[in-house]
Amino acid sequence: MMTRAVPGGGVETRAESSLALTRPASRRGETSVRAHFGLWGTQARQAGAVCTGSAERLCREFLRMAESTDMALLLDSFKKFAIHGDTKASGKEMNGKNWAKLCKDCKIIDGKNVTSTDVDIVFTKVKAKTSRVISYEEFQKALEDLAPKRFKGQSKEEALKSIHQLIEGKEPTNIGVTKVAKTGAVDRLTDTSKYTGSHKERFDESGKGKGKGGREELVENTGYVGAYKNAGTYDEKIKTK
Repeated sequence: MMTRAVPGGGVETRAESSLALTRPASRRGETSVRAHFGLWGTQARQAGAVCTGSAERLCREFLRMAESTDMALLLDSFKKFAIHGDTKASGKEMNGKNWAKLCKDCKIIDGKNVTSTDVDIVFTKVKAKTSRVISYEEFQKALEDLAPKRFKGQSKEEALKSIHQLIEGKEPTNIGVTKVAKTGAVDRLTDTSKYTGSHKERFDESGKGKGKGGREELVENTGYVGAYKNAGTYDEKIKTK
């Protein structure tokens, strides 16, 4: 409580704000914020101060919500990589190829602390013995194994948070995939209904190519002259007589 004199000889009493950042930061508050947000030094101490006193419960709730959001982003990225290149995939399991792609696209593989070999070894370690895929729970175990190796010098908790941040919100990159241009010039060039001359003969009415028959004049050794419409009807005429 704080008191101060007021005009007229009275005394005013005021409750001290529990959110005042002038209070020393609690060690527990600093550690909590540092672990969840990666804050260091003055920033961690200032944020840790908010977690003292009656505001600690509110701070814990805020951290819980932030962590929940982060885990949702991690799960979303897992699903996106799990179905990459496989339209029939459910997104609940990830194969070794997509696991390696995730580690590469999300910069977990840095070529120094973590290599592609390390990634393959961890995948084999966490998956079931006869399985070729890993579940989301096994995926998290794999990250726990790689985190200390990827972020040396950090605590186990901090390293795990750092490796999660590399993945959260990410999706597979499509390097080397050619996308179809949507410009008017390209549309005109690929519209087979506008082709003329010999090029027109290479496609049917639906725009599907005729193959070799559309490029070369195929000779049929049937004995009939070209474009004869009653080919194959001679035997039927003999039978009716």
